[in-house]
Amino acid sequence: MFNDFLSRLIQPEPKPLADEDARLALTALLVRVARADGHFDPDERARIDRIVETRYGLGAEDAVALRKDAEALEAEAPDTVRFTRAIKDAVPYDHRFAVVEALWSVVLADGSRDPEEDSLLRLVSSLLGLTDQESARARHSAQGQSGA
Repeated sequence: MFNDFLSRLIQPEPKPLADEDARLALTALLVRVARADGHFDPDERARIDRIVETRYGLGAEDAVALRKDAEALEAEAPDTVRFTRAIKDAVPYDHRFAVVEALWSVVLADGSRDPEEDSLLRLVSSLLGLTDQESARARHSAQGQSGA
């Protein structure tokens, strides 16, 4: 279903993604992080829906539709390294902190931190060009927003 999109995304020199494609790719990364611990529960789905509603100004139905498309894309997407590097090329540096903050928000949605999720977030943060300290600040910010 997403073969053409994925082949463009993982080219050695990918072109910047159109806004709609960037939304889909970023949402798929949220899904990948949510699935990192082997569970993708309703709280995580709801958190992703709220994030994309807020970030992209979508209504509830459109947010759910985007998440469902992102779930399908994530299942077909290449390894996390290539996938995240492609997203890095699509997202300006000054927006990447917010991306990592959203990723932490999803990790924390189920009320627990799993070692697999922590490990994936450390990798993704690094691949997006953020330091461990920036990732920790993003986590603290996400905890403050969720009340965790």
